[in-house]
Amino acid sequence: MTDTTQLQRPGAGAPARSLGRRLRRLVIGAPREINDPEIFQHVSLVAFLAWVGLGADGLSSSAYGPEEAYKALGHHAHMAPLLIVMTTLTIAVIAFTYSNLIRHFPGGGGGYLVATKLLGKRAGVLSGCALLVDYVLTITVSIASACDQLWSLLPLEWQSYKLAAAAVIICGLIVLNLRGVRESVNFLAPVFILFLVTHAFMIMYVVMSHLTALPAVAVHTTSELNSSVDKLGWIPVTMMLLRAYSLGGGTYTGIEAVSNGVATLREPKIRTGRRTMVLMALSLAFTAGGILLGYLLTDTRPVEGQTMNAALFTNLFGSWSLLGLPAGSWFVAVSLFAEAALLVVAAQAGFLDGPRVLANMAVDSWMPHRLAQLSDRLVTKNGVFMMGVAALAALLYTRGSIAILVVMYSINVFVTFSLTQLGMARHWIAERHAEPHWKSQLAIHAVGFMMCAGILTITVYEKFAEGGWVTTVLTGAAIAVAFAIRRNYRTVERQLRRLDELLLSLPPDPKGHAPETPIDKNAPTAVICVASFSGFGLHQILSIEKLFPHHFRNLIFVSAAVVDSGSFKGTQEIGCLRRDTEEMLRRYVDWAHNHGWHAEARMALGTEAVQTTEHLCSRLATEFPGAIFFTGKLIFEREKWHHPFLHNESAYSIQRRLQFRGLQTIVLPIRVLESAMA
Repeated sequence: MTDTTQLQRPGAGAPARSLGRRLRRLVIGAPREINDPEIFQHVSLVAFLAWVGLGADGLSSSAYGPEEAYKALGHHAHMAPLLIVMTTLTIAVIAFTYSNLIRHFPGGGGGYLVATKLLGKRAGVLSGCALLVDYVLTITVSIASACDQLWSLLPLEWQSYKLAAAAVIICGLIVLNLRGVRESVNFLAPVFILFLVTHAFMIMYVVMSHLTALPAVAVHTTSELNSSVDKLGWIPVTMMLLRAYSLGGGTYTGIEAVSNGVATLREPKIRTGRRTMVLMALSLAFTAGGILLGYLLTDTRPVEGQTMNAALFTNLFGSWSLLGLPAGSWFVAVSLFAEAALLVVAAQAGFLDGPRVLANMAVDSWMPHRLAQLSDRLVTKNGVFMMGVAALAALLYTRGSIAILVVMYSINVFVTFSLTQLGMARHWIAERHAEPHWKSQLAIHAVGFMMCAGILTITVYEKFAEGGWVTTVLTGAAIAVAFAIRRNYRTVERQLRRLDELLLSLPPDPKGHAPETPIDKNAPTAVICVASFSGFGLHQILSIEKLFPHHFRNLIFVSAAVVDSGSFKGTQEIGCLRRDTEEMLRRYVDWAHNHGWHAEARMALGTEAVQTTEHLCSRLATEFPGAIFFTGKLIFEREKWHHPFLHNESAYSIQRRLQFRGLQTIVLPIRVLESAMA
């Protein structure tokens, strides 16, 4: 019978940690216990914290989206009330459609999963790559805008230090996110509340202080609009308004973050996600609309070295004094600090959801499989590093220019938005016979698609030469890389399937039978590391017998059940992973018994295959003194630069660690022929 013993987590009983490991634990934190039944309570977010960690991405866009839209109006600021109405309606439509998305795709995945499931794999990889570039730019534009807010308080000669400060902040966020989801959000929650308080006060004050002027503003808007129509005609005026509306598309970025991050939410996930979406939509509509109204009522204009929001706060509160102290200037400073801090919180969406999209694509073989691995803090550490480094590169390339970054950002966001709305519209058409309310659902998603596709088209047309081409090239390059990676994995899989067809069909040895005597733990023992029941694993057994004929009396099968982002969604998924691993090991043990070997199995749950396997084998070395350890490695006829990254070097890493412990370890080659790769 298979002996599937659950061992303690990797690292327990290890020698005293080095200085480097102690520093790492101090900065990142102690490893999490994957077997803790309450682990999902420790790393998941309730609606309020989700609003902070995920909703802040949408709310923070009020720092740059309304500004770009208002600037695009130029001398036609009287159109701002119409722009406010259009902005509010767009937020409502997109938020409602993404709330539907949470209900129909409660496992998360957002635009990538929707496009894959409803429009096909090619549309899925387009949406996924657009999302990846989007989340990289989420980090960059948020941090660059945060520094713009802070530098609005400083003399112009300090502008030269802004880029370096933005780079330092991104590096700090990389470290913070390596600690885990909930820790990073808890740390930043107070600044989120400070933003809400200061900006709500500003909006209410600007409305109340100009309350008597509102009727005059309405009359002036109507008069100027009619005058513009008389001079230019309806079509040019409409196009002018649509241009400003589209170039303010940055206002709507981040609304999708909640649906992408459903996996991080507290149960019941659907209810938590929809509550988070409502909170985000209401706060964004109130803030973005209030800021646009504030620009209009105070006649705020761009000022060199300042953001429009900084100029707005200065116009409203800069002259205030209390007991002879510049209380107004202090309030302006606090408000801009809160805005900058919220933008830093918003950058979290890139670190929370970007690695998750990478991991989902890695599970589907569009990205290297190692990007789905979790660290011992249960975060996708490789994804965090990749998003952070890419954000730094984007920051340096654009020199932190918000005008360029927002264009690049908006294009990718609305590619994903458009595909998502199109996919959901197709879903409701397909479900029209089973869903009585399909017409209303189809209508709202069709409207959402027209809004998103319209904004995307106008933005690309207007700003292609001003950053639009860059994001188009980057997204296209990401798609090309994704297809190349998937092609490599599929050709290797075909070769391995040939091995499966050859070896899995081998009949039992007629002379073989399950040994009746108890296993002799002092006898020569082969410990074989396996990941699945396949020709790959059976090839290792046959290679061992060929190298050491009739030498080993015992076979011990070892497997590290790796909890990656695909299985780290709840206790049920982890339970399934455990059962599947136990079943796989049982098949190996039965196969060995049918061929005359003593056989047992060991397994352990972990987040990293090498460390978990090392721990298992170290325990087995004590239990079976005559053990020699074996693991398999794909060997290509022509080794290329990308092979080590796509087909990880776990076998050599395990060998190195075990040999350092004084344990004999052999890596068995599994050949992949070039003819099979063609």
